Amino acid sequence: MSIAVDPIEFAGKRVLVSGGTKGLGRATVERFLAGGARVITAARAIKDPIASVDYVEADLTTAEGGEALAAAAIERLGGIDILAHVVGGSHAPAGGFAALTDKDWFAALNLNLLATVRLDRLLIPQMIDRGRGSVVHVTSIQSVLPLPESTTAYAAAKAALRTYSKSISKELGPKGVRVNAVSPGWIMTEAAGDFLETLRAARGGTTEDARQSVLDALGGISIGRGAEPDEVADLIAYLAADRAAAIHGAEFVIDGGTISTV
Repeated sequence: MSIAVDPIEFAGKRVLVSGGTKGLGRATVERFLAGGARVITAARAIKDPIASVDYVEADLTTAEGGEALAAAAIERLGGIDILAHVVGGSHAPAGGFAALTDKDWFAALNLNLLATVRLDRLLIPQMIDRGRGSVVHVTSIQSVLPLPESTTAYAAAKAALRTYSKSISKELGPKGVRVNAVSPGWIMTEAAGDFLETLRAARGGTTEDARQSVLDALGGISIGRGAEPDEVADLIAYLAADRAAAIHGAEFVIDGGTISTV
């Protein structure tokens, strides 16, 4: 990790990172570990585990998976101080809105909205009981800048998550629980590569052609590149930390200047 980290910033903190085995999720797990936190996370299949992390094999797109992760967090850690909701992604086919079936829509909503809602409902009450806690929801700039060719369902689900995050912040702030959102743009992860391959297969051409089509649809990225996972993870950690105690109900965009309006 290239970013200088205070090794005791999260000492004594219990952190749950949803979807923490690869990409941004893994970078977020590593960031909290570097700050001294104890971390629990889940995935459908645990691959390349980090020795000091508590893992739960669970499908968070189901109610049963969320319940299994929440129960493990309470049993193993005695509760959670920080919820970092990183789980998400788009697996729908390209081809515009008409290519999306009910199954595609349900999959997008379960992964990008309901997985987070369920875990919040299960774990935020114990934060309220203690009168403190921090929640970070990872949304996406696609909530306001969707790519209609391929991510309509994903963008709609992330827009719903954005609204949900703002709504519960109004309810939870007076109870000592801070809620904020991080909206990344293009992130240089394995999932980004998979997405480009889906576009390439649907349209033909090369992977570079697919990459350029995404950049064109976004209107370009001012800094000339996508964000690295550890850069986004550091923003998530900052918002979760005690030093951000006055930041609540906010949304932080990290997109390299993709969204050009204020």
